[in-house]
Amino acid sequence: MTLNKQILLDKIATKNATIAVLGLGYVGLPLAIAFAEKGFQTIGFDISRQAVKRLQGGCSTVMDMSDVRVQRMLSCGLFEATNEEERLADADVFIICVPTPLNASHEPDVTSIRASVQSIQRQVKRAAVVSLESTTYPGCTKEMILEPLVDAGLVLDEELFVCFSPERIDPGNKMYQTENTPKVLGGVSEASIQLGTAIYEQIIDTVIPVSSTEVAEMSKLLENTFRCINIAFMNEMSLLCDRLNIDIWETLDAAETKPFGFMRFNPGPGVGGHCIPLDPMYLSWKAKQANFFSRFIETAQDINSNMPKEVVNKAVKLLNEARKAVNGSRVLLMGMSYKKDINDLRESPSLAIYEELKRLGAEVQYCDPYVASFLDKQNVRVYGEALSTVQFHQYDLVILLTNHSDFKMAEISEQAANLLDTRNMAKNSLPKVFA
Repeated sequence: MTLNKQILLDKIATKNATIAVLGLGYVGLPLAIAFAEKGFQTIGFDISRQAVKRLQGGCSTVMDMSDVRVQRMLSCGLFEATNEEERLADADVFIICVPTPLNASHEPDVTSIRASVQSIQRQVKRAAVVSLESTTYPGCTKEMILEPLVDAGLVLDEELFVCFSPERIDPGNKMYQTENTPKVLGGVSEASIQLGTAIYEQIIDTVIPVSSTEVAEMSKLLENTFRCINIAFMNEMSLLCDRLNIDIWETLDAAETKPFGFMRFNPGPGVGGHCIPLDPMYLSWKAKQANFFSRFIETAQDINSNMPKEVVNKAVKLLNEARKAVNGSRVLLMGMSYKKDINDLRESPSLAIYEELKRLGAEVQYCDPYVASFLDKQNVRVYGEALSTVQFHQYDLVILLTNHSDFKMAEISEQAANLLDTRNMAKNSLPKVFA
């Protein structure tokens, strides 16, 4: 065992290691607060001055983190939010939790990872552990983290220990959060795995070491590609059942009674969030580099990405049956976030449905208790209708897109002249989509 490895292990065990979390979004902020609550001096770094200012004032920037928890850690001095890169010089552990979107060509955009590594390279002052949590492609940790830092003069297993531990945050999930969600961890060396495991075991109940960063990277993509493909299959089955005049929801309820060999996935208006729409494309992109073409992934992406158009087509059909043209019709969208009871709009299919209905000439408004406003494609701020005052009978069509708990379906079904229910919330209320 090297001296620096033992020093780091001792610092972790005695909570004398300083943790730096780069990126204070829905992954990074809960992670930083969790370390602070366990007694570690924690530096939260983010390039957004607005986010840092809010956090410094005791206001959480993510829905799943309460202001009280942030304020408590600020007041005891164990957590600080900063956009001053120089503060990273105090860190023993760097955890990268920055966005990894796709670019316009549906290729991985690792700009934020590269910037984070450059910041670490400039500021690291002693032996350190660097862990990447941002979703990426197999091999990225070695290419983007290990190689640049080694090229900068840091010696692996002497001054540098590198891990990949994919985030598994599920926004809005009250049961599984940072501490009780099992965490996979891979390292570029045995020493890196040991140190990474020691770090995360301080805040997470179950850490699952794997043999390499590539296995950990692949596991994340496999988890979400599995979901993407199965959701796509259910979306396709919903379209088939609609064509055959069969209730897909009753069919699913029947299939779910089998106690083995069936796992339920529900159809809907499309997929959203950072993971399901994007992660499979990381895998597909990497596969093509190996001259391997994944037909399952491409087909699933095609089905899921076209579901918003299917919803619009169904809306046009319902309006036509009511002897109304979509052009000029008043349409209310219920729910803009991509899943229930959260305010996350990333990749939400509701946005695509809004834009397409507007393009067809409909007068579109929305109601979402978690989303006060959003920017449309023209960069115009769109404001929602208050749930307490919305008059459902004033609309030619109400489309339920997000199954928020706040929505009272009995009231909506009774008052709406025409209802398109993409989530089966109305159950026995008619009409409903894919039923």
